Amino acid sequence: MARPKSCRRISSYPDHWVFKADNLDDEPLEILLSIDEFECIRLIDREGLTQEECAKAMGVSRPTVTAIYTEARKKLALLLVDGRPLRISGGSYQIGNMKDLPEVPKKGEKQMRIAITYENGNIFQHFGRTENFKLYDVEDDEIKKEQVIDAKGLSHGALAGLLKSLEVDALICGGIGEGARAALREAGIKLYPGVTGLANEAVQDLIDDKLEYDTSISCGHHGHGHHGRSGGRGCGSHRHGQRGRNLGRGCLDT
Repeated sequence: MARPKSCRRISSYPDHWVFKADNLDDEPLEILLSIDEFECIRLIDREGLTQEECAKAMGVSRPTVTAIYTEARKKLALLLVDGRPLRISGGSYQIGNMKDLPEVPKKGEKQMRIAITYENGNIFQHFGRTENFKLYDVEDDEIKKEQVIDAKGLSHGALAGLLKSLEVDALICGGIGEGARAALREAGIKLYPGVTGLANEAVQDLIDDKLEYDTSISCGHHGHGHHGRSGGRGCGSHRHGQRGRNLGRGCLDT
């Protein structure tokens, strides 16, 4: 019987998820680099940790780190030498304890937690530059609790990791880039981008299944793609305690 994978601890999600050569005539097979493989490369080659230090940071054994690192370097060689596209996705990991995590009560079993990029009562229009999130705990179509938390100085991937650590189910925001979208998808957080106006009104619209949002929105400008409403996909889909697939601190194996 094969031994189960150990759960690897990561500090945050990547900021960049897809890498491609710009002079390809065909479409070679894409390489998948797992998030725990990315973390191993980041710690050893970017941060300068030894394999022993990396193993401690990731909560695994030294031989496990050696195996992860060896496999990751092979994949990077395929990207650099053969020009094959590489995508970061999946793996067996959990988000580690973030430093200075805001004090937020644990979410109720049947509650949905909604986050909004927040500034002076309004929806802040750039996800990656937001300094605050406002959290709303919703149960039975009623807002039970509101709280503003500090998010200063965090990168896109770290912001997604913060929201996941705080058990957020859905995010309402203005502009947002593809790297941040990928991080939120990996975290299992439902995204409602391209929303403007007052934060409290947007949350109520989501509860009422009438939130107007734009899935094509990007950082700094409005898109021209799908303009949707939240009907059938807002708070109503969480009325029985349903949570996003990656919420909590359990090990993910995707």
